[in-house]
Amino acid sequence: MEKEFIDNSHKDFGHNWVSSSRFIWLCQVFVVVAFILGGCYGLYNHRYQGKPPVNVPENTLYNPKYK
Repeated sequence: MEKEFIDNSHKDFGHNWVSSSRFIWLCQVFVVVAFILGGCYGLYNHRYQGKPPVNVPENTLYNPKYK
């Protein structure tokens, strides 16, 4: 009995450099976009909220006021 040989090398990731390079390029694009969006989100979360009100004691002013 003769066994049938099925050639699946054209479907293999390692043997088909066109599909593997396209896959690797798409992974790189996804990673770059994910890092950019993550960095923008981090900058948005830690953005400058404005000057907080600062209580300055009156005896430390340029013209101090004493009791």
